[in-house]
Amino acid sequence: IPFLGQWYRVLVSGQDTAGTFAVMDTEAARGHGSPMHLHRHDSEVFLVLEGTLRVVVDGQEHEAGAGSAAVLPAGRPHGFVVTSETARYLTVHHGPAFEQFAAAAAGEGADIPDPSRLTEIAAAHGIDIVGPPLVP
Repeated sequence: IPFLGQWYRVLVSGQDTAGTFAVMDTEAARGHGSPMHLHRHDSEVFLVLEGTLRVVVDGQEHEAGAGSAAVLPAGRPHGFVVTSETARYLTVHHGPAFEQFAAAAAGEGADIPDPSRLTEIAAAHGIDIVGPPLVP
């Protein structure tokens, strides 16, 4: 799925798990990340395979390097940005909402949809964008 300027590969879809979880694999360049957001109902886990991410949860910053995991509980504002030259990470999503959101945003036809449109698409999938993207 082309999403926010990178490719997100669905390894396990929500359809494969009767909507219980999804797993995505992403290789991203420095600066790739998300706006600050929260998932109303679903938790998310980042498993960093290569490189380094800066993860912010509830206003607290954490560095997540290769071999680490970052747990992002439902209902808590969070965001991330790749701080190394490149990074590869898996994301495990409790429920299929993020996978469906990424696919819907990709369906808009632009690598990165207009921020207001991205906010609308996110809200329709139980995700609230609450702040701008992080910088590396």
